[in-house]
Amino acid sequence: MKAAAAVAEILKREGVKFLIGYPVNPIIEAAAEADIRTIIVRQERTGLHMADAVSRISSGDRIGVFAMQHGPGSENAFGGVAQAYGDSVPIIVLPGGYPRRITNIQPNFNSFLNFQHVTKWCEQVIVPDAVVDAMRRAFTQVKNGRPRPVLIEFPTDLLREEVPEPIQYTPTQRLRSGPDPRDVSRVAEALVAAERPVIYAGQGVHYARAWQALRDLAELLEAPVTTSLQGKSAFPETHPLSLGSGGRSISKQLNHFLKNADLIFGIGCSFATTNYGVAMPKGKRIAHATLDPTDINKDVPADLALVGDAGLTLQALLVEVKDRLKGGPRGRFSAVTQEIKNLKSEWLAQWTPRLTQDTKPLSPYRVLWDLMHTVDVANTIITHDAGSPRDQISPFWEPVAPLSYIGWGKTTQLGYGLGLAMGAKLAAPDKLCVNVWGDAAIGFTGMDFETAVRERIPILSILLNNFSMAIELKIMKTATAKYRSTDISGDYAAMARAFGGHGERVSEPGEIVPAIRRAIRKTQEGTPALLEFLTEKAEDFSMF
Repeated sequence: MKAAAAVAEILKREGVKFLIGYPVNPIIEAAAEADIRTIIVRQERTGLHMADAVSRISSGDRIGVFAMQHGPGSENAFGGVAQAYGDSVPIIVLPGGYPRRITNIQPNFNSFLNFQHVTKWCEQVIVPDAVVDAMRRAFTQVKNGRPRPVLIEFPTDLLREEVPEPIQYTPTQRLRSGPDPRDVSRVAEALVAAERPVIYAGQGVHYARAWQALRDLAELLEAPVTTSLQGKSAFPETHPLSLGSGGRSISKQLNHFLKNADLIFGIGCSFATTNYGVAMPKGKRIAHATLDPTDINKDVPADLALVGDAGLTLQALLVEVKDRLKGGPRGRFSAVTQEIKNLKSEWLAQWTPRLTQDTKPLSPYRVLWDLMHTVDVANTIITHDAGSPRDQISPFWEPVAPLSYIGWGKTTQLGYGLGLAMGAKLAAPDKLCVNVWGDAAIGFTGMDFETAVRERIPILSILLNNFSMAIELKIMKTATAKYRSTDISGDYAAMARAFGGHGERVSEPGEIVPAIRRAIRKTQEGTPALLEFLTEKAEDFSMF
């Protein structure tokens, strides 16, 4: 069996249904011969973003895999791998490599050398006998510990060589480890003793599928819950204890409760310092529960710490907290939830004029508000893009089901959301999958809307077009005044139609909802849809 065929056979045994890639890499053809669906994109970065979403939407149970050409294909792929690394997403990347006799000769691009800082495991296979073991290591690494990309480089000449048969390979295991029981007791004691605890949930809750345990602990403690952008949808935001998610823009109730907390309990999060996450107030007592011990005390000093799987950690805490509370809550629920409700009402009263604004150009907030109240939120998976779309949608969109919002932002590559929506649709074909982006983002990856059409991936793409890089206006005043450096343009609805999709340009407030309904029907018929809303150059965000 050729090495390329051996790799494909191992992918099949590991349950891989889609190989996303860009030619030429012999693994792509071998995968097709093995009846693995091959999906070819228009650029490598988008394909990696698709693989990224396949892993996210399955909580890492299904691993997204991407293959690309040696040389320029690997060079172009770097950003997509770096994005997955920054957001802690488990994907397997299979680049080709230059033939072994010239793999280390300049200027040939060596993936093994160059990707080591954006992968958790990086390997180059140099002999056929090592193919099976390398793939076993890859899947073991990607399934266990902190989720991050794994890369195995296969030189092109090696892929044509023979691997001994039969292949001895069984699917690798996914293992979990829990925290020290003594540390669990200390954190449980602190949670029960706290008068104003706040729970901050990250995407580790998603990977552990620990949504019910998180809800049970919050209700037992009668403690309000917020999430990171990556953790958004881990806790239903219609729940009375929800404070919404924390990003660059946040709600009034979240700001208030964090400032007044006497203990912040982070579960399944890194507390990494980022401009696109909520900053923890200085001087707060922190209890930090995370899978990766290198996150402890890295950015936020932790008074208490737990290391382990978020699900096992929450289950252990539930037992300890119940024991201390004698099995039930203390009667704080009404007071806490009324405080949240009052603050939320004040905040929404301030923002309702923007959320319902009946003006032209359209308010982007009106578009997003109408979108949320038109789709079936529980059966929709939505993601934002970098910049204004992220900061406009994240505080107001209220997910009610786990893994229904793909939040991201530690690194903020424009155009990321399109691939995420496409990958989500592959992983969850029965869901309405939506990406919200701006006219700057579509300039980076818009050609891959054609991939959605060609590959029959019927997503709904919501484009907010203000003909400007609006978020940069405040910091590029001179460049804009002299050279119009923030101006951009395009008729993107026409582009969508040219690619064979459904495209509409909307400029009237009263047409927002009808256009969304028409687009949803098109996706149900199997056609990707792009709605281009002509919006104002909004620069206002819910920031404190």
